[in-house]
Amino acid sequence: MKMKKTLLALAITAVTSTAALADIKIGVSLSLTGPGSGLGTPMQKQLQLFPKTIGGEKVTVILLDDASDPGKGSANARRFVTEDKVDIIFGSCLTPVAAAMTDIASEAGTVQIAGSPVGVPPGKDKWLFRLPQSNNVMGHAVIEHMKKQGIKTVGFLGYADVYGQQWLEAVQPELEKAGIKMVGVERFARTDTSVTPQALKLTSANPDAILVVASGSGAAMPQMGLVERGYKGKVYQTHAAATPDLSRIGGKAVEGTFVVSGPALLGDQLPDSHPSKKLALDFVQKFEKEHGPNTRNQFAGHSYDFQVAMEKAIPLALKKAKPGTPEFRAAIRDTLETMGRTVFSHGVMNWTPADHWGYTLETGVMTKVVDGKFKVE
Repeated sequence: MKMKKTLLALAITAVTSTAALADIKIGVSLSLTGPGSGLGTPMQKQLQLFPKTIGGEKVTVILLDDASDPGKGSANARRFVTEDKVDIIFGSCLTPVAAAMTDIASEAGTVQIAGSPVGVPPGKDKWLFRLPQSNNVMGHAVIEHMKKQGIKTVGFLGYADVYGQQWLEAVQPELEKAGIKMVGVERFARTDTSVTPQALKLTSANPDAILVVASGSGAAMPQMGLVERGYKGKVYQTHAAATPDLSRIGGKAVEGTFVVSGPALLGDQLPDSHPSKKLALDFVQKFEKEHGPNTRNQFAGHSYDFQVAMEKAIPLALKKAKPGTPEFRAAIRDTLETMGRTVFSHGVMNWTPADHWGYTLETGVMTKVVDGKFKVE
């Protein structure tokens, strides 16, 4: 009788333990509608290839549209941590939206891996990691190219939001060090349909080059405005513009544009010695097999790299705790900080407790739009 009770107790314990185990839950907030849809939709398409299991555990991905709106992104993050009890948050693809999610993720002790180069005050990114390269890293590549081109004066035409401001703050001191004078700064809203007044001011200053800071489908409009106002100098665009939408919308107006990019789109143009060549080729091959030729997209590459990070971090975190617990969420953060050098399609990443950006200054690749395609300079 005593043995039967013991066996029954063991059986109950086993059932209880099994019931306590939870799927690994990942909450994803992307801009599938609104101005950021040109970034969020390719990321969503890559996530369709996300594995169903990692480290032997089932993975559940909960995908929500933040409609390119910070308020909606904040609401999505709140739902993830209060209702869905996710272990990881991925998103958003727009800097203002990702920034609106950060405090919520941090308060809940949940890792947020942003698909945009979101900046926060020092010490506020304990739970925030970024997949895109920092504006400092990409700005370095832009300024080095400008120096080689003999640029002496530059104008700035960028978003009147956190993304535009971060780029301005990143390049201003470096331009000064390089002896390149900024002769005009003009800003515009993501929702604007014209930049005529700003373009007139910058073209009248006639700088050697103009840096346009915009993203996705919104990156073509300001450059088209510059061309319409007769600007003949060189135009540079940021890595947020390295999408097919730039040429699809901008057409001839964007031919010859210099666009800084991560290596993910450019595997077939990279030397064999480049550490990201193999993964960049793998990303493009798998993405275009699923979605068709010439559909590769830089932001889809960030979703690919998110998978790379998760496939390395989750098995290590599972050794410390079970999904669905605060201990597991903390283990994910600790693992990301200590897993060491990890090759992504977008470069070599090495997050540390002191650096949640991770990429080195050598990461940015300068391209030129030629016949509607990005060619490595």
